[in-house]
Amino acid sequence: MSQLKTVLVLCTGNSCRSQMAEAILNHELAGQVRALSAGTLPQPKVADGAIAALKDAGLPTDGLLPKTIDAVMDEPIDLVVTVCDNAKESCPIFPRPVPRMHVPFHDPHGEPLESFLRVRDEIRETLVPVVRTALEL
Repeated sequence: MSQLKTVLVLCTGNSCRSQMAEAILNHELAGQVRALSAGTLPQPKVADGAIAALKDAGLPTDGLLPKTIDAVMDEPIDLVVTVCDNAKESCPIFPRPVPRMHVPFHDPHGEPLESFLRVRDEIRETLVPVVRTALEL
């Protein structure tokens, strides 16, 4: 059996897009990928809209919490995906070379639930196949 590939989804606040991406990747690519998320300047909590959008799709939300990049720096990361321009610009240097890709999504923070649902669906439609291709799954 092949070993799980670890994907780090990085954004600024680690409260909306990266949290939804973590949950979606872990669900859609279960058994192939272990997704983590972190932020360059994490918020105190995951946005209520992100939690609601994930629950609306039947996705688990247990254990989702904003983390700093330092919290995951020692993980064996196979791919870093930045989902916001700010995180792309401030992406840290990892202890070993790690492939990076930038797949930006609109930030729904502070917007109605419909915005979170739209971004959730865009992440599922766009990011899952991009990660699958990048990791040759």
